[in-house]
Amino acid sequence: MDDRTKKITAAAMLSAIAYVVMALGRIPVVLFLSYDPKDIVITLGGLIWGPLTAFAVSVIVSVIEMVTVSDTGVIGCVMNIVSTCAFACMAAVIYRKFRSLKGALAALGAACVAMTAVMLLWNYLVTPIYMGYPREAVAQLLLPAFLPFNLLKSGLNAAFTFLLYKPVVTALRKSGCIEGAEQRGGGRHRGLLLLAAAVIVTCVMLILVLNGMM
Repeated sequence: MDDRTKKITAAAMLSAIAYVVMALGRIPVVLFLSYDPKDIVITLGGLIWGPLTAFAVSVIVSVIEMVTVSDTGVIGCVMNIVSTCAFACMAAVIYRKFRSLKGALAALGAACVAMTAVMLLWNYLVTPIYMGYPREAVAQLLLPAFLPFNLLKSGLNAAFTFLLYKPVVTALRKSGCIEGAEQRGGGRHRGLLLLAAAVIVTCVMLILVLNGMM
């Protein structure tokens, strides 16, 4: 199987998995904002196969979501693509140039900043159009609602991606889906793995509190 065929197969596989986790894992957070874990799957694909794969999967999944389960139409689809690409493609571009632990941390950190900043701007510009809210009302929600939501979302995405990247890559290498020798020395990174797990637990508890479940 040549590289092009492998990438097409990978994109199809990632699209299917991302759609399933989006459909089954959607969690209301605050107001009309919900979290779903599809960005984690797409970001993992971007880190492994590059930013173009992340972009393609983002478009495919967002379009399928629009015609199956979403009620926000084309504008909601575009917002989904922008949000996912701001995170996944940013992480993939940086990690492609700096394939190391520091590079991974920098990539995920930059992805959090990029997604949060981009979505604050897009929510201000676009949310009044497809939600029917006055722009002044949306502006008043930017700091108390949209900012913490996007920080929460990007934090979960980054933490889960960091935890899952090595096991996923190891499994793909063993199955022959990607090339390269398995890297050793993961024990040195246990502190960072524990930090990622702590971020996930904290974010989950915050979501439960916001939904009145704690």
